[in-house]
Amino acid sequence: MQIAHKIELKANNKQKTYFAKACGVSRFTYNWALAEWNKQYLEGDKPSGMKLKKQFNEIKKEKFPWVYDVTKYAAQQPFIDLQNGFNRFWAKNGNHPQFKKKNKSRDSFYIGGDQTNINLKKIHIPNLGKVNLKEDLRFKGKINSVVISRTADHWFASIQIELTKEDHLVQIQKQKQKQSTDTNTSANVVVDKNIDRIVGIDLGINKMATTSDGHAFAAPMPLKKQLRKLKRQQKKLAKKIVIAKKEKRDLKSARNFQKQKKVVQRIHYKISNIRKDTLHKLTSVLTDTYNEIAIEDLNVKGMVKNHNLARSIQDVGFGEFRRQLTYKTAWKEKNLVLVDRFYPSSKTCSFCGSHKAELTLADRVFVCECGSSLDRDLNASLNLKQKIGRVPPEFTPVEITALQKLVHPIFVSSIVTTSRGRTTSCGQESGSKRQIVSLDKFG
Repeated sequence: MQIAHKIELKANNKQKTYFAKACGVSRFTYNWALAEWNKQYLEGDKPSGMKLKKQFNEIKKEKFPWVYDVTKYAAQQPFIDLQNGFNRFWAKNGNHPQFKKKNKSRDSFYIGGDQTNINLKKIHIPNLGKVNLKEDLRFKGKINSVVISRTADHWFASIQIELTKEDHLVQIQKQKQKQSTDTNTSANVVVDKNIDRIVGIDLGINKMATTSDGHAFAAPMPLKKQLRKLKRQQKKLAKKIVIAKKEKRDLKSARNFQKQKKVVQRIHYKISNIRKDTLHKLTSVLTDTYNEIAIEDLNVKGMVKNHNLARSIQDVGFGEFRRQLTYKTAWKEKNLVLVDRFYPSSKTCSFCGSHKAELTLADRVFVCECGSSLDRDLNASLNLKQKIGRVPPEFTPVEITALQKLVHPIFVSSIVTTSRGRTTSCGQESGSKRQIVSLDKFG
């Protein structure tokens, strides 16, 4: 199996210049190949990535000698990427390939596994030498390829490793044992992961995820919290562009513009890191704790067409949550149950099964004629869990506390039902009230 580990590089100015040059070679080669593809197609030929690669190799020494300053893969891999792009387009899985524009497209280039190696936090880059890594490579195996990319003013190496499934599970188990030891030291409690547990998970905006056993994980909403600051810095960036145009200066040479551009990029980088960190922690804890997980097969592309909710949906990261949950359950040999997207989980009573068609988004408590009254998201997660078709063992209060601490600093609350049948939430500080949701019907 193949696995990738993305590590930040500690690059100096010389190395950053090399990376930027290699990204430029990769972008130029891709644009050249796409232009030739379009030209030959209009002339009635049948172009392909391999044919264009052969044509480029015949002329690059004479016309483009500067491509030899960087790794050979920077001028080879774009032809494969272009062919894959057209294959996805023909299979109706993607759009028609477009030209890459400098400063707007993602800066990256590919290195084959035969031209690189890693030793003691150092990675060898062809035509450059060794570059320091900020952390050790987590997995040991054959290196198939490395992709160097830039995010804001940070450079990263995404290292693809081929290893056996057994080796991967052993290394994952070692990491979990270390994390479990750290958790025992700080909290003296752990969740028993040997018990066969199942869970239904309902995704939302106010509560990022609500589990059928009563846990509600708060959404960090990093874009919403940084939006005011982002707007202010983007306005400053727009003014720098106006000033540069009035003075008839190229933006590349406008130093104030470049400084402000980095400020905006760092804000986006911070937002992305908060979202990814939250989702990775949550999905890791869920796949470690439960053996079967049921979620809705949401049509995220269709959901974001609602312009009132699009920003919030993308801020939570529904699509990334689904992607991470899919590959982590497969790695850990757990089962992911995808419930039909048209199943009315929120509008169906989890006790009697009756359908409440008039339920709106403003109704946060599901009140049924049978007498049950519980949180809307909890009701949906209970319906999703029932799709698995078996009864799970219950959590102990000690395990509930452990689960809440495993995903720290994500705020976790327990949705509890009061004696009056009214649904409320209690936070982590309400120690005595932290409990599993009561599923009793109320008269």
